[in-house]
Amino acid sequence: MIKPGIQEFLDSPLGRELTREQLHQELTAQSHWQGRYRIIMKLGSRMPALAPQWQREDAEVAGCESKAWLYHHRDEQGQHHFLADSESRIIKGLLVLILSTCNHSSDQTIRDLDLDSWFSELGLSAHLSPSRANGVAALVAAIRTRASAPQPG
Repeated sequence: MIKPGIQEFLDSPLGRELTREQLHQELTAQSHWQGRYRIIMKLGSRMPALAPQWQREDAEVAGCESKAWLYHHRDEQGQHHFLADSESRIIKGLLVLILSTCNHSSDQTIRDLDLDSWFSELGLSAHLSPSRANGVAALVAAIRTRASAPQPG
């Protein structure tokens, strides 16, 4: 698979400047689901968009209702870096939540990735449609699959 340059992966703010802890605070500051939903919709704008040439069929995540693309790079230290995008604003926002947890991380962090409890705590699990919940599960599965794949060359 052809993919973006290494520097694009390393420059992603998700997981470094935009962390799970920060997003948790931002979301839990909202007492109602509608406020949290608005924040999630806006989160996508805080994730660098993939250039159109990277919105390729071979990078699409199967199982998402909306088109979503995911790229992976493992650096020499074994850290995993991801770039992603979606045509759906809500999926982009959910990608920000997911990648804030596992981007620029180790094999162990990805193996231990448990978004179910976090999403339940935030009230997301109760408000995501079954198709969106399936899409989130597909994205997490794709992250795990790409991270566990043997490195080429």
